[in-house]
Amino acid sequence: MMTGALGNGVEKDLSGETLAVKRELSGFSAAFVYWVGVACSLFHLWVNTVGVMPEIQRNALHYGFMLLMGFILYPLARRHARATLGLDWALGLLSFAVALYLVLFEDALHARNEVPLLIDLVVAGVSIVLMLEITRRTTGLLIPVLAMVFLGYGLGGGRFLGGLWHFPGVTVERMLYRMYFAPDGIFGSIATISSTFVFLFVLFAAFLLKSGAGEFIIRMALALMGRSVGGPAKMAVFASGIMGSVSGSAVANTVGTGSITIPMMKRIGFSPRFAGGVEAAASTGGQLMPPIMGAGAFIMSQWTQISYLKIVGVAFIPAIMYFLSVAFFIHLRARKRGLKPMPESEIPRLREVLKEGWNFFIPIAVLIGLLMKGYTPTFAACGGIVSIVISSWLNPRTRMGGRDILDALSEGGRNMVTTGVILLCSGIVIGVVLMVGMGIKFSMLITEISGGSLPLTIVLIALASLILGMGLPVTASYIVLAVLAAPAMQTLGVSLLAAHMLIFWYSQDANVTPPVCLAAYSAAGIAGSGPLETGIEAWKLAKGLYLIPLLFCYTPILFEGPLWQVAEVTLMGTAGLFCVAVFFEGFCHRHLNWAWRLGYLCCAALLMWPEMTSHAAGITLLATFTLVGRAVARAAQVQTV
Repeated sequence: MMTGALGNGVEKDLSGETLAVKRELSGFSAAFVYWVGVACSLFHLWVNTVGVMPEIQRNALHYGFMLLMGFILYPLARRHARATLGLDWALGLLSFAVALYLVLFEDALHARNEVPLLIDLVVAGVSIVLMLEITRRTTGLLIPVLAMVFLGYGLGGGRFLGGLWHFPGVTVERMLYRMYFAPDGIFGSIATISSTFVFLFVLFAAFLLKSGAGEFIIRMALALMGRSVGGPAKMAVFASGIMGSVSGSAVANTVGTGSITIPMMKRIGFSPRFAGGVEAAASTGGQLMPPIMGAGAFIMSQWTQISYLKIVGVAFIPAIMYFLSVAFFIHLRARKRGLKPMPESEIPRLREVLKEGWNFFIPIAVLIGLLMKGYTPTFAACGGIVSIVISSWLNPRTRMGGRDILDALSEGGRNMVTTGVILLCSGIVIGVVLMVGMGIKFSMLITEISGGSLPLTIVLIALASLILGMGLPVTASYIVLAVLAAPAMQTLGVSLLAAHMLIFWYSQDANVTPPVCLAAYSAAGIAGSGPLETGIEAWKLAKGLYLIPLLFCYTPILFEGPLWQVAEVTLMGTAGLFCVAVFFEGFCHRHLNWAWRLGYLCCAALLMWPEMTSHAAGITLLATFTLVGRAVARAAQVQTV
């Protein structure tokens, strides 16, 4: 007999991008979801390695697994989780049934020369309704409402608009066919990315963390950073960069590492809101950090046909610059407050930490090695998963048994639900955009508003990403902006890679920019600070998120020029980010008045301006400020003594 949920609670998915409310399952329901998660992961491993299945059928079963687990895990209403469990079971099983329908009857449709029967259209309609409902449960109203707006536009709403946005509309039958059976609907290219690259890397992360890598990363960060001023905060930057690269989620990263780093930051003297802001800003950067970036990186690779290895390679330097920019703020704040390093007794020895967890480097090395050898990301992820299990047996402290492997398989499947649902529902939006040619229209509109000005175009894209980010998760925000705005940037001379990379970075700002910033709000809950004030701190600390993408468009930092130019731009840009931190903190060797702060801001502008003459002027000015600042600070110390 089926038992109900014990209640409901907030849980953070490893890959989820929102704070969704999950049921607390028990009995048969818990066991069922556990084993469905195992079956889901085994299916994706099989179909991405030795299995042979048409792409649309694979994506349909991916849809079935995601929605089957999703309806049971996420209740119809959080206050009535127990009462609606039976209904949710029915919806979950119905979702899997409509997925199986496509697998079983697609060939029959082709045999009828693509002429759908009434039952085909009914099943297609049900699949869309189920998709919208599970998206509402896992991410809120905005994404399903956005999808319905696009569907309404394509079905005839566009005929009421004039000029550029006029569209006569298609029939309901045509729309249902395109969304369910065609390769540009729910089971199209976005679903392919979800069922291949994204799923396998989420599964890779589940295995890595199950083997104990999370604790190892935090201990290694503490051993490396604990002895410096503001060490726990710098440790948060280091740990969040590594953990975020594995998890690909700012919110999950904030909750996972923040539960350890935020109390440590508060204990050495940082304010709660600053501690929360540091964790949110650092965790946001995790999705920018190779080798495993956010889901948007896989989408970028698929859409642009640029190899994932190249995207990872060019993303490394900007990601390091971002984390350094956060570390600059931490160092200056710690110096300004006169904070001391952590007690030596609380800092583990690096040699001991490496001895305990040296084997965790093997799966990362295998993953990077396979990518560098030219293997596909899916093959590399599968190889990495196998290497995790094998390498765990090299160390008695991390050895994975049969139950651990099953747990990792189950967690990987369940952790994918939120991200999988977002990507599948985004397929509705992308399908309509492609069908009506909306991408070209939006690009023409941006070009017209900006008057052909690239700086104004970038500002418009940044504003659009901020507005979309108030309601859309990061991946969905990137998808919408990439399909609508990237062509406009290319018409202004920006390379394909730079345009998508800029949009990918700006889509992350929703995590740290008020009024809606989920990573900062998650950190505030741990820190015990106000959500809005924590969001403001995170927004300030994450300034690199807004400034570094400008270098993508105006400099060869993405290896689109000679190596010496890449190195020169990197050094000057990093120095410019330091000057930005000094301006906001108002401290460098001593407290600065506004005249000095504005001087550092001018210095930052010179260092980040894409000309070597301005770089020379900026570095000369910075050196002068540094020498004068040190001299004044020493003189003040002598007078004090």
